[in-house]
Amino acid sequence: MEQQVTRQQFNEYMVPVYAPAEFIPVHGAGSWLWDQSGKDYVDFAGGIAVNALGHRHPAVLQALTEQAEKVWHLGNGYTNEPVLRLAKKLVDATFADKVFFCNSGAEANEGALKLARLVGHSKNAHQKTEIIAFNNAFHGRTLFTVSAGGQPKYSQDFAPLPPAITHLPFNDLAAVADHISSRTCAVIVEPIQGEGGVVPADPEFLKGLRQLCTQYDAVLIFDEVQTGVGRTGELYAYQAYGVVPDILTTAKALGGGFPIGAMLTVDRLAEHFQPGTHGTTYGGNPLATAVAGKVLDLINTPEVLGGVSVRHEWFTERLNQINHQYHVFSEIRGMGLLIGAEMSERFKGQAKQLNQLAAEEGLISLIAGPNVLRFAPSLIIPQTDIEEGLNRLERAVARLCA
Repeated sequence: MEQQVTRQQFNEYMVPVYAPAEFIPVHGAGSWLWDQSGKDYVDFAGGIAVNALGHRHPAVLQALTEQAEKVWHLGNGYTNEPVLRLAKKLVDATFADKVFFCNSGAEANEGALKLARLVGHSKNAHQKTEIIAFNNAFHGRTLFTVSAGGQPKYSQDFAPLPPAITHLPFNDLAAVADHISSRTCAVIVEPIQGEGGVVPADPEFLKGLRQLCTQYDAVLIFDEVQTGVGRTGELYAYQAYGVVPDILTTAKALGGGFPIGAMLTVDRLAEHFQPGTHGTTYGGNPLATAVAGKVLDLINTPEVLGGVSVRHEWFTERLNQINHQYHVFSEIRGMGLLIGAEMSERFKGQAKQLNQLAAEEGLISLIAGPNVLRFAPSLIIPQTDIEEGLNRLERAVARLCA
């Protein structure tokens, strides 16, 4: 007989790096979750933009169970069929020539930054080492990636940090042009800053970064951990902007809930990695790549990608209706199904409070800092579920305004 599990056990047994909700979800289907008491929730969080096909999608479940009957893990002394199939799908669908698989977005960004430094060393061993990143960015929790992220609250307690990382204002091309030099080995940027408040990059900003990186022989890295795999209505956001990076990182939605990450790049950069230069124990394992292959097949279709833009309109139209009545948001922004609603001046700093009220009403959403409510639901969420979730949000908004 299994022991009863309670929320209190988190406080007793878990390292306190999270502050989870008081309820424990135990079952999911589509865009719905149920907790231990049987209460239902509409899921607008998607596991932080991970569950791109909702919970327990039947085709993804079938891919998982079929591969589980074959082989789960081999180690990097061997290759496997699912990883090679997935690599080809990603290469065929993007600018990339080569793929490196890992387990998370942080690991993908770690690999990208290491590769950029390695490429810089090959050109000027002691001088071409600077990485330009941006204020309010988020690239992961390893020491290297948290240093590249432009949020000191996540990095300052772990000093000394890796050197030669410069942070500049996001969407300020002039600042980059004034600073970039022959010492710069890479520029890393999110096409939409997710954790930083759901702030899209200006098209001219990304185009300018591309031109500057080409001019100064620096590697342009797009962190598409949150924006990738259909989230914006394109398979990857760079395709919407028409700006091609040298390296792209992807994770979250790639596995549809199963942990996997990847770094995509071109041959001229990939060749700098050789056996022993970089690696991972679990990356590219058959179980993860079989699942991700099916997820990619399902998402990379005109029907699903086109449906993301339609759902964006459903969301924003109703959010604007709610806001017209309650004036709780100063701006509703984002692309596709990565949407941010910034709190108005009257409710500044109360995004978390609204998020908690929404959970009480049976809606799971996200925050992106203290002032932004964030939505990243399933890419195939039905219109009726969007309507029900936003009905619940409206009740939470009414309570906040009371």
